Amino acid sequence: MESIYYVITWLCHRRCAHCYDTRFRPYVRDERDAVINEAVTSHAKIVANLPDRMTYRESNDGPEMPGRIILSGGEVLLDPIREPVLYPVMDMLREKYADAGGVRVVVQTTGDLVTAKILDELMAHGLWQISITGMDDFHVGHEGEKRVPLMEHLTAMFNAAGLSPTGRRHDGTDARGTETPVYSFMGANPEEWIGPIWPRGRAWDNELSSATLDDNFCNRWSGGLNFMNHGKLGSEVSVEPNGNVYPCCLKTKAPLGNLAEEKLTDILDSLAGHPAFEALNDGAPERMGAAFGWDEETFRKNSETKTPSGETYKNLCIGCDRFHEQVLGPIIEGLRQERLHGRSAA
Repeated sequence: MESIYYVITWLCHRRCAHCYDTRFRPYVRDERDAVINEAVTSHAKIVANLPDRMTYRESNDGPEMPGRIILSGGEVLLDPIREPVLYPVMDMLREKYADAGGVRVVVQTTGDLVTAKILDELMAHGLWQISITGMDDFHVGHEGEKRVPLMEHLTAMFNAAGLSPTGRRHDGTDARGTETPVYSFMGANPEEWIGPIWPRGRAWDNELSSATLDDNFCNRWSGGLNFMNHGKLGSEVSVEPNGNVYPCCLKTKAPLGNLAEEKLTDILDSLAGHPAFEALNDGAPERMGAAFGWDEETFRKNSETKTPSGETYKNLCIGCDRFHEQVLGPIIEGLRQERLHGRSAA
């Protein structure tokens, strides 16, 4: 794969208004223990079922390049997650791919918990990139000019540790061929990749998405585009703390499978040739239902809904949700049962 976006925990120290999943938040007592335990008990199984090689080619005859595994949350630098889950996952990834083409390990964090000690520890566990993602007005304390001192402090810390800047590309491709450790800054700002805001989670509840039918989140990085093409440029999937895997970071209504019970490449290969998944892979969700009586006009009609306050809202993600609910969900489960049955028989 070129990239795997692995959310290792729902635990976070923030409850941002624009967050795409309401499960990212602070937890207390029994709920907190349950969230931590989910990450602790699942991570080794998930890593074991990642691809045998985490490499990709930009062209059929191009050289193999090490892909990226982005470890994110929530907030992965919180004490209950950093040492019990984050560091062990980094070590497992380094060991798994040491003799298999390598891997670029990216740690994604809001930035306010980074210290020189933690940075040293991250680098000792194999960090390639630290991605600071909280540089926007939605993160309390980072609004406007308030974030400048933090960015200057972090930049000085990273430079002193020998890291180089990648620029502001969210996907790290500015430094794709770089072996030395790097750092980057990004945020949910209007001029950046996530500018229109996904129609998900608290962002939906707070009516922050400005996306229209013309904003095809599927046909861009971290959307469904090329998700099945493991081993090739542009391939990326998203993984939840329990192992559920999705074709996009926004997440479809049903997971494609679960990495705690089967291999990622087995899941992806089982979808090849299926018209709905091929459409997602092409970044064309409006074509998902062509073989099921949902022509593009029907899909677009199903892409309209009402916001919590009753305003009309249209985006292809809404149509994708409804297609999963009405048609694709049972098909995904059927494919999963076929795979699991095949493994049992073998």
